[in-house]
This record gives sequence, C-alpha cells and structure tokens, in this order.
Amino acid sequence: MTGRVEAALAERGLTLPQVVPPLAAYQPAVRSGVYVYTAGQLPMVDGKLPVTGKVGAEVTPEEAKDLARVCALNALAAVKSVAGDLDRVARVVKVVGFVASAPDFTGQPAVLNGASELLGDVLGDRGVHARSAVGVTVLPLDAPVEVELQVELLPED
Repeated sequence: MTGRVEAALAERGLTLPQVVPPLAAYQPAVRSGVYVYTAGQLPMVDGKLPVTGKVGAEVTPEEAKDLARVCALNALAAVKSVAGDLDRVARVVKVVGFVASAPDFTGQPAVLNGASELLGDVLGDRGVHARSAVGVTVLPLDAPVEVELQVELLPED
C-alpha cells in the first residue's frame, strides 16, 4: 500500500528510488530518537551522476536546480529506509545543501530551491524547513550538488 507522501510523488510523475549505496564508510541515514539524519545525497540516477562539473561553468543553474530535486528524492528514500514509511515524517527540520560552484557563481540559494520546493510539494507544511545553501570548490565524484536532510518523525503508536 502506498502512503500519502509516495502518492503525492506519483501525482508528480516521480517514484521513490532505491537508496543510493554509500560511497565510503557511512550509512545513508541514521535514526536517533524521533529524528532521522541523512548523509549527503548526490543526484545519482540508476547508480550514475547524470551531469558533473561546477555550477556556473559546465552546469547551468537550471540543471543544478533539477539535480537538487533528485538529491532530495534520494534523501527521502534514505529517510524511508530507517523510518519505514514517509507518512511518519512530522516535519523536515533542516536541509543542508552544497553546490560545487564556479568562482563567480553566487546563486546557491536558487539551486537549492529545487530540493526545498520538492519537499514542500510532497509534504505540504511538514516540508517547510530551515536551510543552508553553501558554495564549495568540489564535491564527491565531481557532483554539482549534494543535499542532506534532518527530519523529525511522528511518535510510534
């Protein structure tokens, strides 16, 4: 049975992907009490990065915004892997996003809107969050964007 959050994804033509396997010695997500913390999620699609490079150079801001959305979708998959059901999300507390940026690129907040807008679309008020958008020199695998989530879960019955 598909929950409300996954139904909202389906209405947008999206499906929750498989959890992206870790690239090193970490877990995709961990739970501590009522909180789930994801590792940074790259915009992997079917095990590959669709685009690499710096935003503002090889990658356009519009492409990067779409990639941030993919990162958020991968992060939701990681949350589900430890929460069991995305309908248990009480709220997204914080989003931290990293943008591999060309030296003169300053549009990191607009890039990260891809992740924020997806979370708001599928979770409604529960997807409204605090956020950091950070420009960096390089990300793993030369990814343009990386996103991590901090999520609060509803108490278990």
